[in-house]
Amino acid sequence: MPKFLYTSLVFLLIFTLAKAQEKEINPPYNIKTVSFVQNGSNVVPIFELGSTFELQFDDLYGNEANYYFEIIHCDYNWKASEIPKMDYILGLDNQRIMDYSNSFNTLQSYSHYRINFPNQFTTQLRISGNYILRILNEDREVVFSRKFILYENQCTVAAQVKRTRNLNNINQKQNLDFSIASNDIAFQTPLQNVKVLLLQNGDFNTCIKNIRPQYTLGNQLVYKYDSETQFWGGNEFLYFENKDIRAANNNVAKVSSTSDIYSSFLYTSPARGNQIYTVYQDVNGNFVVKNINGSNQEIEADYAWVYFSLSAPAFRLNKDIYITGMFNNYSLSQEYKMDYNAEKGIYEKAVMIKQGFTNFQYTVADKKGEIDYENAIDGNFYQTENEYTILVYYRENTDRYQRVIGKGNANSLNIIN
Repeated sequence: MPKFLYTSLVFLLIFTLAKAQEKEINPPYNIKTVSFVQNGSNVVPIFELGSTFELQFDDLYGNEANYYFEIIHCDYNWKASEIPKMDYILGLDNQRIMDYSNSFNTLQSYSHYRINFPNQFTTQLRISGNYILRILNEDREVVFSRKFILYENQCTVAAQVKRTRNLNNINQKQNLDFSIASNDIAFQTPLQNVKVLLLQNGDFNTCIKNIRPQYTLGNQLVYKYDSETQFWGGNEFLYFENKDIRAANNNVAKVSSTSDIYSSFLYTSPARGNQIYTVYQDVNGNFVVKNINGSNQEIEADYAWVYFSLSAPAFRLNKDIYITGMFNNYSLSQEYKMDYNAEKGIYEKAVMIKQGFTNFQYTVADKKGEIDYENAIDGNFYQTENEYTILVYYRENTDRYQRVIGKGNANSLNIIN
């Protein structure tokens, strides 16, 4: 091969890899309870620029392994931005995580890690936008990664949840109407420079992207689409509570201590797709780590095998069923895929989860990981209470990166026709 051709191919490969989309990497089996925390609560990782937050996780090996963190700024499509790291980090990354402690008085030993932002190495994240946080082992191999977003308050977003105008799915879908206005920014060519990201319950799997403003009123951008901004309503999340790990609490049928750690057997869930909608409170997929007999929940909460079972006799699709929620970042990995028990006629799965209060749902997906929202196990109802987030991205003609200039929220409790 001619040398110049070989060199060109190498540069092309490097450029292609550099612009590849940054995807979240699921953690291995020993890494559990990965969560972003702000003000002591697990939260959807969307933070105002300049605020403080943490990433926490447990390592079930409990051997005080060395982990490092790396931060990557990304564009709207989660591709690494073409700006130097010093432009978005004041300080350093790729540093060892120094804040960790071992579990105390638990049957399942683990090491608990915590990264604060800002910290002694990364004193400030300078700009808004999409970020990928990578956790590396001592060989600098990626163990897992998580998305988070920093935003500025440079615009206001007014939003309203409405029922869809399509009579074919008026009882199953919810539609977002919203507008964007700013007194600080005069939007330049908004059809090209303004982008939005619509999230339902903080789940990036269900996000809607690449929606252009339908029309403008001065410096106000208006989005009043019929179908482009629709979400399937879903159903309220299921939940279980094992804050007292030795007792059968809400939705826990029985507790066993025959293995090295406790086992919590949940009541068998019926598929709710053909049932009427029932109102009950959930936390939109979130979870709370809690041991009522402990004072430091981060290291005194224990792990238990949680046995899920689902009765879905009408489920005949050539697809898989997963147990998902914020507790596992809505992961569709093998660890959370349910198995069919032909003898009992139900789907089953045992998952190790940190004790407390946990929301979860059953997600249907094909072999390629494409989620089937329309044929959800628990159905879709327009009455379902969902939390919606609208993020506004903007890049002026002279900017080198995309900023997130505003955030809006809406809740379907206030749905209108």
